Amino acid sequence: MTQSALKESAPMSLPHPSFKRVLLKMSGEVLMGPNEFGIDSTTVKRVAKDIKQVIDRGVEVCVVVGAGNIFRGVSGAAEGMDRTQADYMGMLGIIINALALQNALEQIEVETRVMSAIPMSAICEPYIRRKAMRHMEKGRVVIFAAGTGNPYFTTDTAAALRASEMNCSAMLKGTKVDGVYSADPQKDKTAKRFDKLTYMDVLTKDLKVMDATAISLARENRIPIVVFNVREEGNFARVIDGTGTFTVVSDK
Repeated sequence: MTQSALKESAPMSLPHPSFKRVLLKMSGEVLMGPNEFGIDSTTVKRVAKDIKQVIDRGVEVCVVVGAGNIFRGVSGAAEGMDRTQADYMGMLGIIINALALQNALEQIEVETRVMSAIPMSAICEPYIRRKAMRHMEKGRVVIFAAGTGNPYFTTDTAAALRASEMNCSAMLKGTKVDGVYSADPQKDKTAKRFDKLTYMDVLTKDLKVMDATAISLARENRIPIVVFNVREEGNFARVIDGTGTFTVVSDK
């Protein structure tokens, strides 16, 4: 990989400034806000408003959220739990976060559907691809819950899978930093931020954008990954507009 492929970033335009449909991937930690655990209602409401700003631009939005604010299957397994059982517990945590986000969106009059990979007919719809696409065509936000429905797969992989199935124009990875860095910028002040990376850059340099399975899925389906700071109010819409600060991972 040449130095020109990894440049320190300046604000840039997206390769596709006009999106029809995007998937927003957030970790569960985003919903914690300033807390150390659980769901912060103020933060969830702010995230909902950010999503509404994008919907109001005529962009179809689907969402995948993690459960790190409630329970991580990997962490449970590390503490001696059966990994399969721990992962299923994590999927239930995702359902909780999805319902919280749905509630916040509906309070600001955004039609929303939660679709779960694990059937839970009393509280949400089962995931059916054609039905999910129809919801988005009607302007509804679709929140995909319970990951892929299978243990040993991360929510990164679930996000890449759903983005592929939904024919999304891009997958937006909302994090606590404003892009992809050469190292953890909170620990290494010399870390450089990149404006553009290829999928292979991410895999060969192990840059921790998403897990390898998710990157491979995005690469195979040519879905650009846009990494941005979701904790900054209004940033989701700014990225959709092609402004602000972010990193684009694509095949170019």
